[in-house]
Amino acid sequence: MNINKILMLIIILVSSPYAFAQNKETLKDSIYIQEVEKDKEPAKVLHAEPLYIDLIRDLGARKGEREWNLGLGLTDNTDFDSYEALIEYEWAPMDRLGLEVELPFTFYSPINGTPRSDIPSNQLNSIKVAAQWSFFVSEPMATSMAIGYINEFELSSFRDFGKPFIKGNVYNPFLVVAKRWGNNFHSLIYTGPMIGQDFSTNEFHTTYDINTSFHYMITGTRNFLGIEFNKTFDGGDFDMTLRPQMRLGIADDLMIGIIAGVPISRENERFSSFLRLIWEPKHRH
Repeated sequence: MNINKILMLIIILVSSPYAFAQNKETLKDSIYIQEVEKDKEPAKVLHAEPLYIDLIRDLGARKGEREWNLGLGLTDNTDFDSYEALIEYEWAPMDRLGLEVELPFTFYSPINGTPRSDIPSNQLNSIKVAAQWSFFVSEPMATSMAIGYINEFELSSFRDFGKPFIKGNVYNPFLVVAKRWGNNFHSLIYTGPMIGQDFSTNEFHTTYDINTSFHYMITGTRNFLGIEFNKTFDGGDFDMTLRPQMRLGIADDLMIGIIAGVPISRENERFSSFLRLIWEPKHRH
């Protein structure tokens, strides 16, 4: 046996375990993606959904899907801490259509000797109702697109509750475009205007959000690591918060999302954290 054949044999023996491991991991990914996408109708692409700017329902939702979310968060402001809490229910009454109802609360705690009268009042912020329609789903391109609308009935704080009950409204149409790159890498953009109306003055105020996210989904699981870039344009003002995050499956139908918030250009907000508990009951299509 000449030297070339010996070297070739050594290369094959050394690389075979690695190639086997790579093929095994690829197979695990393929099996998991197939569970979501293949042999079911209508077509659906597996995407990593951002945890802070939550979608109304999975892109390409199938009839009967539903999900409960419980969220808890803390934001460190200059003069007070704010605590977020939300309860959210989303479901798909028909293929491609997702609906959602959300109740978000905020509670405030003074810091640095700030008088209680100088901080906002605790409140049920709003009643949010939303719909999302996936108008484009392509398994060969691993791409999905959706349009949606969130209507937010803004409520008075507990200090002035009922005076009036609904003080304004936020109109929020949006567009979502998501793409999976190979088996593990995911990108998504969520964008649209938020048009706020104050009922007492009938004044309108518009901001524009561009939220982009990138995730790496762990092989053969629903677990992922990723980051959101939450950007808001308000006239000549620009705010951005980075939100590194991770999602862990703790049971077949239960996941937990952990998010940190790092403001880049917010004057009064410092670091924040957010925890999302996601329960997705089994359904029959």
